[in-house]
Amino acid sequence: MAKMTVIYKTPKDKEFFERHYFDVHVPLAKQLPGLIKYEINDGSIISTTGHSETYRMANLYFESLDAMMTAFRSDIGQKCAADRKI
Repeated sequence: MAKMTVIYKTPKDKEFFERHYFDVHVPLAKQLPGLIKYEINDGSIISTTGHSETYRMANLYFESLDAMMTAFRSDIGQKCAADRKI
């Protein structure tokens, strides 16, 4: 199994981020070919190194690293990558 962890910094507009993340990005990401599981943190993220800019984390699980790479080379994968920058 392969796991990708995505870390999002604290956005300037949290309300916009939350709306876009849950209404657009998550539904898009859940269409990734070969995606087995999608987890999102629920609650505060605490860093043992003192970093405070982490706002949200997501874990995406795939059968293998090859399956993950194939997913992100797909059209949906490219859309996810572009949308993550919004």
